[in-house]
Amino acid sequence: MTATPSHFWAVVPAAGIGSRMQTETPKQYLNLAGKTVLSRSLGKLLAVPFIERIMVALSPNDAVWPSLPEASESRISTVAGGSERADSVLAALKALDSYAAPDDWVLVHDAARPCVQSAAISRMLITLADHPVGGIMATPIADTVKQVDAEQGIAATLDRSRLWAAQTPQLFRYGLLVAALEKALDAGVTVTDEASAVEWAGHTPKLFSGSRTNLKITVPEDLHLAELILAAEGE
Repeated sequence: MTATPSHFWAVVPAAGIGSRMQTETPKQYLNLAGKTVLSRSLGKLLAVPFIERIMVALSPNDAVWPSLPEASESRISTVAGGSERADSVLAALKALDSYAAPDDWVLVHDAARPCVQSAAISRMLITLADHPVGGIMATPIADTVKQVDAEQGIAATLDRSRLWAAQTPQLFRYGLLVAALEKALDAGVTVTDEASAVEWAGHTPKLFSGSRTNLKITVPEDLHLAELILAAEGE
């Protein structure tokens, strides 16, 4: 395996409907300070010069994408996504097959994380460039964490000193990630993020310390928080 591969690619799963946002418009196409959420997320990736191509997985019935400025961006390609996040990521990875070598890096980023800082992504790529597996952006959990039973009773208080909240981007060797996702899906393993598939395959990803401002827009109030974060950063 080469120590420092020369190519970096990116995947953005954007085929979901975002049901928890309580809106008919998929959350990636909601307005966020004058642009769609997806446009802002893609803009952060496009600002990273290391990334050569971004593969966006869209719903097969997506009628909004062609109207976005990013649809004509030369570094962005699209592919039909699947019903689940892992299916969309795998479809995008396979669409990169003609570009990516097994030891290249592929970065997976949520369409609904528009507040990630491009500079932080660049630092992550540089920091993990010699790692044999890759890693994820994450933040240590600050709140006390409770484990509950089926009746919502508190069953235990967990030691938060070793607990981190996973974010994206998540960065892995291309061939390793494709193999891990394929095997996990074939085995019926629940894949909540790329790292979970890589961990299940027996690898140990690295944590890269991120920021709490890199929130994922999931419920309506997150959109307002994202607007405040972007405004504070002058966007």
